[in-house]
Amino acid sequence: MLSWLSKGRLPLILVLVAGCLLAGLTGSAQAAPGSWSSQIPGLMVAMSDRASSSKTASPPAVGDLQLGQLGRIQWQFQHPPGALLSAWLCHPEQCVALTGMRGSTTALEGRAADAPLHFRFALRPGQRPVRVQGLQLIVNYQ
Repeated sequence: MLSWLSKGRLPLILVLVAGCLLAGLTGSAQAAPGSWSSQIPGLMVAMSDRASSSKTASPPAVGDLQLGQLGRIQWQFQHPPGALLSAWLCHPEQCVALTGMRGSTTALEGRAADAPLHFRFALRPGQRPVRVQGLQLIVNYQ
C-alpha cells in the first residue's frame, strides 16, 4: 500500500506542493491592490504660454514586487483665491486635465502604477504669477 513512500516519492510530492503554494503566494502579492501617497513641494507658476511642472512623485520602493496598474487617483493643491490656472496630472504616457484644486480621477486607470507622476500648471492669459502649494496625491493601484 505505501510502496510509493519507500521509493522516495514523498519528498518529491512535498516539493511540488510547496512550489505551488509559493507560486500562488508570489503571484497574489504582485497583484494585490494597494495605495501610496506623496506630498510634492510647491512651485511658482509665472507664464501662460508655457506650463510649469512640479517635481515628480514616485511610489515607495517595494523590492521585487510590481505595483500593477493605476486605479483611482486623488489630488489636492492650493493657490490664492481668484487665481485662474489650468492644471493637469501627468503620467509618462498621458496627462489629464484637473477640474479644481481637489478631486479624484480614474482617467489614468490601467497605466503602470510604478511610474512617476507630476502636476503641470499654466496661468490663464493676463494673470499675475501664482504660488501653488500643498500638492498631494493618493494613488490606488491593483
